[in-house]
Amino acid sequence: MPRQAWSKKRERQYEHIEESAQKRGKSKGRAKEIAARTVNKQRRESGETKSGRKTTSGTGNPNLPLEDRSKQELYNEAKQMKIEGRSKMSKSDLARAIRRKQ
Repeated sequence: MPRQAWSKKRERQYEHIEESAQKRGKSKGRAKEIAARTVNKQRRESGETKSGRKTTSGTGNPNLPLEDRSKQELYNEAKQMKIEGRSKMSKSDLARAIRRKQ
């Protein structure tokens, strides 16, 4: 897993989640997987990831349709696309605006 791009905060988050999963009885490997997936999801939703795909502008899961992404993911994408008025938009408004801008 490419953890070199993670911040100190994300490293601490990863360790905490891994320990918690092990306390709940998960195997070491499964605990690591849960922690990595959780941290990567948080990074994706907060716009910390970079993606080579044009459709996502570096945020969200590129395989998900816009409607299946979180509002935060849509907001981050709209922010990168410099869409005006995004802070007052609903999730469906954000998806519509992103489609128009693509």
